Amino acid sequence: MTQSYKTKAICLALAVLLTVLAVAAFVIAAPVANAAVIKYGSRGETVRTIQTKLKRWGYYSGSVDGIFGSQTKSAVQYFQRRNGLTADGIVGNATAKALGITLSGTVSGGGTTSSSGLSNSDLYLMACCIYGEARGESYTGKVAVGAVILNRLRSSSFPNTISGVIYQKGAFTCVDDGQINLGTNDECTRAAQDALNGWDPSGGALYYFNPATATSQWIWSRPQLVTIGKHIFCA
Repeated sequence: MTQSYKTKAICLALAVLLTVLAVAAFVIAAPVANAAVIKYGSRGETVRTIQTKLKRWGYYSGSVDGIFGSQTKSAVQYFQRRNGLTADGIVGNATAKALGITLSGTVSGGGTTSSSGLSNSDLYLMACCIYGEARGESYTGKVAVGAVILNRLRSSSFPNTISGVIYQKGAFTCVDDGQINLGTNDECTRAAQDALNGWDPSGGALYYFNPATATSQWIWSRPQLVTIGKHIFCA
């Protein structure tokens, strides 16, 4: 074998090696669902979770395939616009929190005891309260009522248990008129779980009221945060 041929063979081998390394580097660098943000081109279980939630809530009609394509991006933008977020189609920390997920691909809560330390009986009681208070509202409106319950739970101004918050005197109309005892349905149970997972469409509200039926002058004095359906949510 001539020296020239050996040189060409070595160069060819190096070229093949560099090509393989370049392809490997591209695969490693490709966006995945464990990235700091989830965006167009991402793949994985977190994308699948996002698609599942958006489909359940009526924002997404495509396949739950774990691939963040143009249809998923449009659904995320729709969700962001409806929830007062920057509609960039990218699931960063704020959008992930609104969706009730973490960017590592796990969903908060679930099981016998949720990530908040709440039991299934707490979840059921929340769902019954949501049903009694907001069964005629949109899904977002139902989650917002659940979020108010949890916001009160975290506030030093309210009882520190779910039952204490819900059964506090005068706190919820459904307790006063007995509708808390009507039970619940699957949608209100999902809404309670989504609130537990961290979705708060109310914007951190501690109160809400229906302006068509409210008789308290005090409630009108509260800073209003957002209106969802027939309810105004307040700080």
